Amino acid sequence: MGWCLLLFFFLVMSIIPSFAKKEKVRPNAGKIILRYADRVEYDQIKNPNVQIFVGHVSFSHNGLILYCDSANFYQLSNSFQAFGNVRMLQGDTLSLKSEYLFYDGNSQIAQARKKVILKNRSSELFTDSLNYDRVYHIGYFFEGGKLIDGGNILTSDWGQYNTSDKQALFNYHVELDRKDMKINSDTIHYDTRTKVAHLLGPSNVLNGTSHIYTENGYYNTLNKNVTLMNRSVVVDKNQQMVADSLIYDQEKGVAHAYRNIVYNDKANKNILTGDYCYHNEKTGYTITYNKAEVKNYSEKDTLYLHADTFKIYTYDQKTDSVYRVIHGYYHARSFRSDLQSVADSLSYNSKKAVLSLYGNPIVWNGMRQILGEEIHAYMNDSTIDSIHVVNQALMVEKLDSLHFNQISGKEMRYFFENGKLKENRVNNNVQVIYYAFDSDSIMVGMNYTETSLARMFMGSKKLSKIWTKEATGTFYPLAFVSKEKSFLPNYGWFDYIRPVNKDDIFEWRSKTAGKELKQTVRRKVPFQTLKSIK
Repeated sequence: MGWCLLLFFFLVMSIIPSFAKKEKVRPNAGKIILRYADRVEYDQIKNPNVQIFVGHVSFSHNGLILYCDSANFYQLSNSFQAFGNVRMLQGDTLSLKSEYLFYDGNSQIAQARKKVILKNRSSELFTDSLNYDRVYHIGYFFEGGKLIDGGNILTSDWGQYNTSDKQALFNYHVELDRKDMKINSDTIHYDTRTKVAHLLGPSNVLNGTSHIYTENGYYNTLNKNVTLMNRSVVVDKNQQMVADSLIYDQEKGVAHAYRNIVYNDKANKNILTGDYCYHNEKTGYTITYNKAEVKNYSEKDTLYLHADTFKIYTYDQKTDSVYRVIHGYYHARSFRSDLQSVADSLSYNSKKAVLSLYGNPIVWNGMRQILGEEIHAYMNDSTIDSIHVVNQALMVEKLDSLHFNQISGKEMRYFFENGKLKENRVNNNVQVIYYAFDSDSIMVGMNYTETSLARMFMGSKKLSKIWTKEATGTFYPLAFVSKEKSFLPNYGWFDYIRPVNKDDIFEWRSKTAGKELKQTVRRKVPFQTLKSIK
């Protein structure tokens, strides 16, 4: 045990020097030299080690020139106290003014007090208490200070400024002001060359209608470009964006967000999430992908949409009638308590409150499944208002595990009342299979009908009346209904790909091979045909 402790001790001692801060060696700068003074005074009794110089006093030390009204010179300790109109000059780029200054020639540290101004090229630091270290080229204040750099004004309780690399550090109640922009922060690192401020700790950036909250961000005060980390928040009027990291150009109103993005448009009541997002405040255009999701909470019941990529267009931004059109591309899925869907692509118009689906779309409402080449679902407040199906339309209603009502045609329209299906209209090449029940709700048979137009009216959860035009059909008692007669040619039941909740929209499941809709051959516009002949 003893040799283990001894080995541990030597390992620790060998590591400590590598982490220890290396103190900068202070060079021997030589003695302070009196350049001139109007007169000199001595008091051998009270201050035998002090030489008192009065009137137009000047000292020099290692490239430093100092001027003052009077001074106490301590030759033995190589230091002096300067009083009244103190000016310290170093080269042609650095100057320090104050009412009082103590300078130690051995450590080369100057302690300036009262009305202190440290000027380095175009930057000026104002304070009442400043210590300036000539070896490290650092001036630091501790009783409040203000740095004026071009159009930027920084104030704080404590801070330091490096005259060599032009870096400033401000702590405690930091404010940065520039024209219409204002920053409040706990800590700011500021580069006087690039005019970039590094914000640390709780920080707020205010610029017109834009408000940024960050705890780790970079703000370029010249072009207003912002780089934000650590779940920073950008707010502009009724729009808010949060992300793991975010690059934001305030002048252009353009933001690039990365990872775990939440973009909330409170005016249109939409929430957009994903792992990448581009947003232009001025045009209202947004694109997002990777785990992309749109939540529309403009109605009482939230609609959840997912696709590989979303593109969002905003119209009438500067009016009270602002609205958005959302386009989702590939593997589109949606969920609402009364409506679920899958499709190759989708679009949602917040003004018309219509969800349109394209590319083998399917919509579910309760135990009903609707499919076709195009499906348009119209919302009304918290419920669905109507559904329009275009081409290869098919509605399947599950009665039990063996029996399904079915309606097919070229076009269908469904009308709802308080979220419940009230009427179904079908046009062209209509085929209908529906099961009949007696007064005791016992299934007694199946009707098969063919017609060019049909209207079906729903009662309490079942068909109450049907109207057809020039229909032909057959009624089959239940005992004579074969499996072949039970299904229309285009029948399909796809509950295995139906979204079951708001989280399931991210899990894409395809139809069984061979169940896709047949491609409809559409006639070309005559002008296009003539153009191709040329």
